[in-house]
Amino acid sequence: MDILTTQQDFSEVLMQIQQARQKVFAQVNTALIDLYWHIGKTISHKVQTQAWGKGVVSELACYIAQSDPSFKGFSDKNLWRMKQFYETYQADEKLVLPVWELPWTHNLIILSRCKTLEEREYYLKLTLADKLSKRELERQIDVLHFERSLISPILSPAVRELHPTIGNAFKDNYVLEFLGLPPAHSENRLQKALVQHMKQFILELGKDFIFVGEAFRLQVGNQDFFIDLLFFHRGLAALVAFELKVGKFMPEHLGQLNFCLEALDRDVKKPHENPSIGVLLCRDKDDEVVEYALSRNLSPALIAQYQLQLPDKKLLQAKLHELYAGEEALDWETHQEDKL
Repeated sequence: MDILTTQQDFSEVLMQIQQARQKVFAQVNTALIDLYWHIGKTISHKVQTQAWGKGVVSELACYIAQSDPSFKGFSDKNLWRMKQFYETYQADEKLVLPVWELPWTHNLIILSRCKTLEEREYYLKLTLADKLSKRELERQIDVLHFERSLISPILSPAVRELHPTIGNAFKDNYVLEFLGLPPAHSENRLQKALVQHMKQFILELGKDFIFVGEAFRLQVGNQDFFIDLLFFHRGLAALVAFELKVGKFMPEHLGQLNFCLEALDRDVKKPHENPSIGVLLCRDKDDEVVEYALSRNLSPALIAQYQLQLPDKKLLQAKLHELYAGEEALDWETHQEDKL
């Protein structure tokens, strides 16, 4: 018997087992969510129509436990959570489907830690799209992924022209608390730390990013040039070059990045791929300087900032408020010009 053929047959059987197990888990999860939904609905209606209170729900929890001790997870605290779960989503049809697709623990995290329907919708969709584990979901909430997604990075005009579907593929600010680096560090140490923690870095970037290599070599003429970190973005079908700067962004940094993008497109990019994108990841930046520097830049580039600690929610909310105030003022000025 051919050994290679046998191994392929074994692999096919193993895949069938894995697929069947995943299907069973999905069916069990759907049944559990359906059960918790209907229990929550029952309690919600009883509270409204028959004046059920804490005492009655506690009695219900005791009744379930005494009737069959094997029934776990039906304490009075969890029963109230089921009621909250039903009441939170029953009026929003677009969120019902993703809710049913997630495990109960994921739903509880989103339910307890997110304050608005917009925030809940964001994390429901993010968890499904990126197949986040419980720990990964908690980390994304800790680093204010939702709030940071509302702040778009400043892009060069070429990025929007060459990549009209860019959407939220990039962030204005990246949180790298998992690196454990001291405040004073070199670009080389930052690069090596990112490579060592690539799984966490991909989670922060977004799971459409595929790591290609570090210190990626480009040969132009008789000289060698190196890109700090090179990725491929599946959604944009483009190479993405990351250049790391441990100081503040300076306009002259763009020259080297533009050169590397030209070399990538000429010598590395495949014919079916889109033009390469460059990201200058800096420790600090002045948004006005960034806007000036990118306004006439002909390469698809953007400037982002990184931080080594969890973001301050109050500071981020203040920045969002400032951005919204600026947008409202711009809309008002445009409206006034239209009237004239």
